[in-house]
This record gives sequence, structure tokens and C-alpha cells, in this order.
Amino acid sequence: MASTTPQGLQIRPRHMDFQLPNPLPRHWNGGDAFKTHLFDAMSVLFPDGERFFIDSVRQFRDRIEDPVLKEQIRGFIGQEGHHSREHLEYSQRLRELGYDIERMEKRARARIRYTQKKFSPQRQLAATAALEHITAIMADGLLRNGAYMAAAHPTMARLWRWHALEETEHKAVAFDVYNQVCGSRKLLRRAMVMGTFFFVLDTTRGLAHMLKVDGLLWNWRVWRDGIRWMWGKEGVFRPLIRTYLDFFKDGFHPWEHNNLDLLHATRVEFDGPQQAQASAA
Repeated sequence: MASTTPQGLQIRPRHMDFQLPNPLPRHWNGGDAFKTHLFDAMSVLFPDGERFFIDSVRQFRDRIEDPVLKEQIRGFIGQEGHHSREHLEYSQRLRELGYDIERMEKRARARIRYTQKKFSPQRQLAATAALEHITAIMADGLLRNGAYMAAAHPTMARLWRWHALEETEHKAVAFDVYNQVCGSRKLLRRAMVMGTFFFVLDTTRGLAHMLKVDGLLWNWRVWRDGIRWMWGKEGVFRPLIRTYLDFFKDGFHPWEHNNLDLLHATRVEFDGPQQAQASAA
């Protein structure tokens, strides 16, 4: 198991233009409202969340002397910036379907403003490192398990796979910066508990709102099947519990979950064989 970021790992933004379907199919993930809106609700949080991640890392960029990590920070910022752009277009498609995206965005922005005003830069960076772990383990699950996007609209599946690939590539950048400028495990653990609570709360609120607009909020079958899909015997999130809890261990590093083979295989999908091989060198 790797305990540090692999040597030679290149982190570069891909300039994608997905041309999302217009109008966006209301239930683009296999015709399933729950599966679709779970991803939709997460997507709405990403543009403001990723700007927060960028800002939290930027506050410490001048204190990093390691040229490799400085280059990875540059790649991290570029990738997160591109994610924000694509997910803003995604949010616009959701607005056009009648969902109150502005209300969801306002709630997220208010929490970010509060965090930036009240919390130290170290706590903001700890929050970023924690939330990047959540996105990394979900990204790994999405790239490994076809059940996440079974029968999804191909453009939407490709958008999410691209996002998952880049989250995997830069999963340790904020963590490595944090270790160099602070390193307190206690602060990291507190940040993970808080970050998990608000991520689950905001995603569930968004999911419930979209189901309400669809007239499905009180349809017990939708919730039964959705919860089974997430947490049942074959649930997509069940395998993530152990990898999530690893974050609380002393000495944990994100690349303990060494999925370089998966990363390289997915790079071929987006970069082509030659470029993917060059990136792996």
C-alpha cells in the first residue's frame, strides 16, 4: 500500500466541452428519479464548493517549497476550475427543468462565507482535505462499479467519469499541503465529521426538493429502492464505509488506497493510449 503520493503523478486539467443535452432528460440516470437526483444534488454543490477548495489551498501556496507539490497545486486548481465551469452549465439545465437551484446555491454559499469568516485558514484547509477524501472514494466507486451509472445518458455518464478521474488524480493535493503547513490529525478528524454532516444534509435536501418538484417526494417505493441501491446488500456505497473510516486512522494518507491501475485505465478513455502512457511515465 502506498503511504505517499506516487512519484511522477501528473495532474493536468482536461479542457472538456460536454455539450450537455438540452433539455436535460429529467431522469437521465436509467429513468430513475432517485439515482438521477442524487447526482444532480451533488452537482449543484460543486461549483461553490470547488471554489472554496481552490481558495483554501491558495492561502498556503506561497509556503510550499517542494517544486513537485507546487506543480500539483497548479494542476489541482486548474482541474477544480474546469469542474466548476461544467457543473455551472449542468445547474443551468436543472434550472430550466423547474428546480429551485438558486435556493440550494444560496444555502451552500452562506455556509462557505461563514466558514471563511469564522474558521482559521488551517481549518478551511482541513475541511478541503476531508471533503476531497469523500469525493475521492466516491470517484473510485463510480469508476469501478457500473451500477452507479447503469443505463445513464452517455453524455452525463462521461461527465461524471471525467470528474471522477480528475478527483482521483488530485485526491491527495490538499492533504499533502495540509501536512506541510499544519498536520494536526485532531483538526482533520473534526473537519471530516463536520464536512460529512453538511455534505449529507445538503445533498439530501437537494434530492428531496427535486423529488418534490417531480411529485415523488412521498412515493415510498422511490425511497425504498433508492436506499437499497445505496446501502443494501449490493449497495453502491456500502464498500465505501471502510475506506471512509480509514481517514480517521493515525498516519493515514489518501494514496493508501492505491488505485493507480484504475486511474491509468480511465486516462486511456479520455486521453487516448499514447497520452495516457506518457502521463504514466
